[in-house]
Amino acid sequence: MKDSLHSYMKVGIVHPMAFPDLPVVDTLKRIAEDEFFGAVEIGIIGPETKPAVIKILQTSRLIVGFCGQVIIRNENLDLNSLDKVFCDKTVARMKAAVDEACSLGVHKMAMLSGPDPGAEKRGEARKALLDTLTQICSYAKSKGNLSIVLEVFDREIDKKCFVGPTKEAAQIAAEVRRQCPNFGLMIDLSHVPLLYETPEQAIKAAGQYLAHVHVGNCILKDKNHIAYGDKHPRFGLDVGENDVEQVRQFLKALMDIGYIGPGKQNVVAFEVKPLPGESPELVIANAKRTLLEAWAKL
Repeated sequence: MKDSLHSYMKVGIVHPMAFPDLPVVDTLKRIAEDEFFGAVEIGIIGPETKPAVIKILQTSRLIVGFCGQVIIRNENLDLNSLDKVFCDKTVARMKAAVDEACSLGVHKMAMLSGPDPGAEKRGEARKALLDTLTQICSYAKSKGNLSIVLEVFDREIDKKCFVGPTKEAAQIAAEVRRQCPNFGLMIDLSHVPLLYETPEQAIKAAGQYLAHVHVGNCILKDKNHIAYGDKHPRFGLDVGENDVEQVRQFLKALMDIGYIGPGKQNVVAFEVKPLPGESPELVIANAKRTLLEAWAKL
């Protein structure tokens, strides 16, 4: 493509993944000062740093997403628990997360399903998930212009989530969307190989329910590698599954369904994490170069 990619999408980045265990305000400011980025996804913000974070976000004009997946995983919550009391607890906590997201000026909040309960109990888990998603989306709608996205994870290798294959995710999204137009799916290129899908298959399966995307890498070839599974290492690793060609295929599929295109400003966000000893800034530069090279090959 000869056109600027920025006229076809907004490029974003998942802040807590790119800068793990580093001061939030300083590292968020680095992203906000980089005009390559038009969007950022943030994690849990402590009360002592919240005023400074809000000021950065308001000043920068970045589109802001909230990583609700972190809350679910850190607190061992489950959106599709077969225990109704535990489901109610999860819903209450995610409603509180909606409040927090709204106070930060967030446009979208992401979540993930709970663990896969096994084939025999998936029907019950599906009913529970539909109920919890509808409750959370309805609450988010009542609070303002906040969308909820469910990220599609692997079922067998690393996170072992209920959702799950992208076709099944789309079926769930269709049911939730009937009542909640503010609901959609997130497809992460990092998860596509873990689902035994191709970029084209995943994007086509998500179709009209696609509301957000991540771009990253994963490792399947070496089970002894420190980043085996769903760890989002940088592009260009010999044992990695995704590189320039897979990113190109992903962008092509996004363009084919109209998620990106001339004048579109939907977010395509990097989710990359430095390996031990790697510089976050270099890993981010690597991601930018990979995206630009993939774009040039479209």
